[in-house]
Amino acid sequence: MTKLEEMLGRARSLVILGHINPDGDCVGACLAMYNYAGICNPGLYRKVYLQTVPQKFSYLQGYDEVESEVRQEEPFDLCVCLDCSNKERLGGFQVYLESANSSLCIDHHVTNPGYAQENIIWPQASSTCEVLYGQLDEGLINQDIAACLYTGIIHDTGVLRFSCTSSRTMEIAGKLMATGIDFTKIIDDSYFKKTYLQSQILGRALMESVRFFDGKCIFTVVKKQDMTFYGVGPKDLDGIVDQLRTIDGIECAIFMYETDSHMYKVSMRSNNVVDVSRIASYFGGGGHVRAAGCTMSGSVHDVVNNLSGHIEKQMLEETADV
Repeated sequence: MTKLEEMLGRARSLVILGHINPDGDCVGACLAMYNYAGICNPGLYRKVYLQTVPQKFSYLQGYDEVESEVRQEEPFDLCVCLDCSNKERLGGFQVYLESANSSLCIDHHVTNPGYAQENIIWPQASSTCEVLYGQLDEGLINQDIAACLYTGIIHDTGVLRFSCTSSRTMEIAGKLMATGIDFTKIIDDSYFKKTYLQSQILGRALMESVRFFDGKCIFTVVKKQDMTFYGVGPKDLDGIVDQLRTIDGIECAIFMYETDSHMYKVSMRSNNVVDVSRIASYFGGGGHVRAAGCTMSGSVHDVVNNLSGHIEKQMLEETADV
């Protein structure tokens, strides 16, 4: 029996939480947990609290059950936090973690300090959905649960392309496909499909990108006025940083969008050398070796200048080691 199964078996009520601005891995893990808990412990009172989940994930069972506003609740027996690297990233839903009788964090972020009473953190895993799969009874994984887990895995691995993909990741993906899920539709509709406005803002971001460090690094920025002009929000900017990363010759890509005057949400990706999690952690963020983010203040020049100093240091260290 896994730690998760043990804790679920004792609980009478369960609250499931994920990070702010939930992505595919977060949504997939939370809804997989919701569906699995209902099978594992049929009498369990369960709730999922997340910020607004993108419509593209509406095919997942339990999508309509997600609550997006803090409500008055009796303390839950068990709080399970998924794909959230620190408790501050739970946003306002952190109150449920603090009041719960017991708590469990399941995650794969290397920067996670282990903030719950029990913690299952596997930085070597491709995604939180991969970590969660290892905690489940395979015999209880139906198509609904499989679709959730598969969604999380493909989103955090770039459809099994990123360096975080391992042979175990592929094996798990194969087992989930064997349940009969429509994996092609999941990939097309939730990962690749973009609206016309999303394609427009992507095109503008790429057109205005700037390379530096002899073309090894690249950055671009989307201002609030641009988002207003195109009628897009933060969730419409998904994928821009990954598109920058795939440009030939790029080692490190930086994408940022303005959240307030002189405040920017920064996403970083690297290919071979730079550990962007170290940089993000320095500025109060977190993530993975090849994918991380943080929030920074100042002008665009200030942000890029501060980040580039850390990038350059790592690149020089790598050169010195060769």
